[in-house]
Amino acid sequence: MTHLGVFPLLRNIPHVHLHEKRENKTHWHGAEIEVIIEGNWTTHRSKILHYMCQMAVITPYAQFLFKFLSDAADKNLTIKFARRTDVMPPVPLQTKHHPSAVDLLLIKHLVAETTKQNLLQFLQHEFVNISKPHAERFIGEMGPDFSPKMTVKRLTSQQLVRIHQLFRQAKFDDPSGSCLSPAGEYNLRLGIIKELHPDMVATHASSPQVFEGHPFIVEAGISIGGKDVKQGLNIFRFANRIPLLFEQGADVITRTAQKRINWSSYKINQQQDKVGVFVSIVSTKIPFKGTGKEYIGDDITEISSAVMSALKQCCLQLKSKIVKKLQARERQDRKRNLNRYIPDVARAIMETLVKIADQSPPKRPRYDKEDEELLEKVDSQEVTEMTFRDCLTQHVEQVDYEMALDYAMQSGVSEEPREAIYLNSLEGSYKFVDLQSPVFVFRFVP
Repeated sequence: MTHLGVFPLLRNIPHVHLHEKRENKTHWHGAEIEVIIEGNWTTHRSKILHYMCQMAVITPYAQFLFKFLSDAADKNLTIKFARRTDVMPPVPLQTKHHPSAVDLLLIKHLVAETTKQNLLQFLQHEFVNISKPHAERFIGEMGPDFSPKMTVKRLTSQQLVRIHQLFRQAKFDDPSGSCLSPAGEYNLRLGIIKELHPDMVATHASSPQVFEGHPFIVEAGISIGGKDVKQGLNIFRFANRIPLLFEQGADVITRTAQKRINWSSYKINQQQDKVGVFVSIVSTKIPFKGTGKEYIGDDITEISSAVMSALKQCCLQLKSKIVKKLQARERQDRKRNLNRYIPDVARAIMETLVKIADQSPPKRPRYDKEDEELLEKVDSQEVTEMTFRDCLTQHVEQVDYEMALDYAMQSGVSEEPREAIYLNSLEGSYKFVDLQSPVFVFRFVP
């Protein structure tokens, strides 16, 4: 176990106070980090627990054990955020700078550090998406003072300014998102379910997009209901899988969720429903505003549009679920109301038929054969009030099933019994026994 001190300002290396090796008797593997912090627990308790909860949401593949130790033993606190999955985020691939993302200072730094001899090799190997033909054409547009074989270390300040200007003006292919490591839509959904236990959840991950030469991915999730969730919008913001707790009001995620999403059009009540909004932005450059780096600026159109699109995709998923839930509730209410009147209707029908059956044949109107048979059964008590109750109940059940089936067919989701399908062995034949269940078939092969 290694205890780390404060990083030196000039050299990014730790002060190791203690380094020891221990026998791994349980064959445990992985990485464990232990941090001890002193602070004012009374004042910052809610923020600390909120931060830990958000970390558990965005990293369900990690386990967190938080302990608060006080001089008063009755105030000690231990909270464990359990691990839910083994699926890890993709490992980011190393990438070079994109020409659209560099400034003059960075170009000078790359020139000073490069091992390439001439300008053509420098452009080819120090930047992404610049092929040899592209670099040659690019050098040709710089002017007569440039040539492919000129020594890159001898470039003057004016020449570097010219290169930077052309980088800004030229059009390059967008960088790929292989250098990013998002949490993943699967992990985000698991984290939300694990920590909030919502009634509904929808997630969406955008494809890699670009702003100012930097790739970024937006992952979003929206939940309805849940444990310890307040009414209204509960916004959870992440930047490169790190929770952002402060200066929420000016953040692009908050502004998009509060001002640009028409929640009512998606059957969501922004004021009364318990709505969780989760947005994670992953990029090689997070456009933070302010020195605290606690909120992302709302002035970048590409990011704002991507956040808006991701949240709308989640809303559309939820709307479909909410509509189905409302229709199912309406069917249940209709069925409940019909069943409520079955006893009165059955009694009224029976009383009417008994009166008709008690009339003498000369006074009783003539009925067809089926009606006469029914009256005879009523008179002989072969048909009773319970008979009509059972028939009406069966009819209500049948109508409810047909309406549900019709809705399922329109929605593209069939509720008809499905044929059992098995993946059979390519070799050999086996005796087996099928164990039937309403939701699955288990085939037991001795």
